[in-house]
Amino acid sequence: MPSFPLIPLGIAVLLAFHGLRKKSLSPSGAVTAMVVGFLIMAAPLKAFGISLIVFYLIGSRATKFGKERKATLEEGHMEAGYRDGWQVLSNSFTALIAATFWSILFAPDSVHAWFYTTFVKPSLDFGWLTPNPFGRIYSPINWCAVDHFVSHDWSRRLVFIALGHFACCLGDTLASELGVLSKSPPILITTFKRVPPGTNGGLSLLGTSASALGGVVMGLTLALSLLMENPACASPAAGTSGIINLTAQLIAYGAFGGFIGSLVNFQSRSPLSGRN
Repeated sequence: MPSFPLIPLGIAVLLAFHGLRKKSLSPSGAVTAMVVGFLIMAAPLKAFGISLIVFYLIGSRATKFGKERKATLEEGHMEAGYRDGWQVLSNSFTALIAATFWSILFAPDSVHAWFYTTFVKPSLDFGWLTPNPFGRIYSPINWCAVDHFVSHDWSRRLVFIALGHFACCLGDTLASELGVLSKSPPILITTFKRVPPGTNGGLSLLGTSASALGGVVMGLTLALSLLMENPACASPAAGTSGIINLTAQLIAYGAFGGFIGSLVNFQSRSPLSGRN
């Protein structure tokens, strides 16, 4: 068994306890957040865990921001900020899978790879999912986690999947939590008419801008994380233009994901969707 990642466990426990104490997480939400948080932060590529922490802190702050005014605009808003286990899992599942698969494929000494080969693979063998199938163990100095040429682009794909997830989820959160505070009445896309703030399906400039900004923040977070922990991403061979290109790509992808998050938020709340 590999050395147990105690620091990720400690951070996960602290964040879960913080959410429980601030009443942004229910007991089941806190337990789920602790388990999911540990697994994502235990990935050898720390950019996964840093992205999770940034998403959690900003999302939690946005949920509490302007809560008095939100309570007058949206019925049941206070309950919406109290996330249970299923809500926590839905806001982290895709990133959890990406971080887990990345750890199994590129870090055979990780706790993910150990658990998979010891407990999962003997009874449920996915075949293609095996530790280090490409012969490229993660080395921060030798190769960048988002290089195209690494292992048929699988490392890059999984990192971008996690980025897309966090950008979309933060965009959805900010669109909901900040858009409702817009001083100008939102527009209902189905009718193009002005509706009162808090109306399901309403789309405001503030909410849409906040969602895109959330994606930008996640893209910038991932870019800075990679440049700091993964020296190969900022190697002299890449040059200034390469670093700028990497950062711009991640920010643009994040912004797009954040905007998609606002559209998902609109669709899930639209009167025509039958969901609230």
